[in-house]
Amino acid sequence: MQLRTAQRKQSFMKLGIQAPSGNGKTYSSLLLAKGLVGDLSKVAIIDSEKSADLYAHIGNYNVLTLEPPLAPKKYIEAIDVCKKAGIELIIIDSLSHAWTYIKDYHSSMSGNSFQNWAKLKPLHQELIDAIIQTPIHFICTMRTKHDYVMVEKNGKQVPQKIGLKASTADDTEYEFSIVFELDIAHQASVSKDRTGLFAPLKVPFIITEETGQQIKDWCNTGITISDVKSMIDKCTTVEGLNQIYRDYQELYSLLEPDFIERKSIITNSFSKAQSNGITNNQ
Repeated sequence: MQLRTAQRKQSFMKLGIQAPSGNGKTYSSLLLAKGLVGDLSKVAIIDSEKSADLYAHIGNYNVLTLEPPLAPKKYIEAIDVCKKAGIELIIIDSLSHAWTYIKDYHSSMSGNSFQNWAKLKPLHQELIDAIIQTPIHFICTMRTKHDYVMVEKNGKQVPQKIGLKASTADDTEYEFSIVFELDIAHQASVSKDRTGLFAPLKVPFIITEETGQQIKDWCNTGITISDVKSMIDKCTTVEGLNQIYRDYQELYSLLEPDFIERKSIITNSFSKAQSNGITNNQ
């Protein structure tokens, strides 16, 4: 256990978009993705909504279609496929189907309801952990239940659909750095923002590629992967290497070869030094 000075690191965005069906979650996700990575060929949609191909005119993004049953494990396998293909941003459209699978499975189980939830919730958490720990940008859409309220238009009261709670586990929103909520006019408001980019905005706005570019600029501020590689190359002890790992463990999957190679060099150097010491003593 050791104190260290806080550092601003480059990061991978984990972003959620909540809205009822038809409010523009998929389209807005693609605009954000284009701003974040520039080249849509580096973007993949893990598609359980069967609507990803509707927006092919935007660019040459990739689609991985999921078929029922939509268990969390299937999403994790899809994430692994995207990762191995060199994808830089994954859109999960939608995360709600994984939670629906968990709820339906729970309903089919006999026995104590609380004990059954204790068995099933870790399966969903494995998916959330895969999203958070994978060094790739993620945009996750979530369906919200909807209701109708009466609003005034042109002097008349007319019904308007509004979104309520997202269809996912209660604490899922805590895992994202930004959560946008879309209204029926496809306008975004912010329910959570760790970046500080959007929290001051008091009125809804339309998501554009420029919105994604803003987020990209924020993600790229701070210590880079190249900086960490340089730290590894200059490290002379296994203890120091372990400290770098602890400080930047979210980047380990990208830097694993560097860590392994440097550890081998340090270990071999230590072994040679010990051997020379024994020889000299003789």
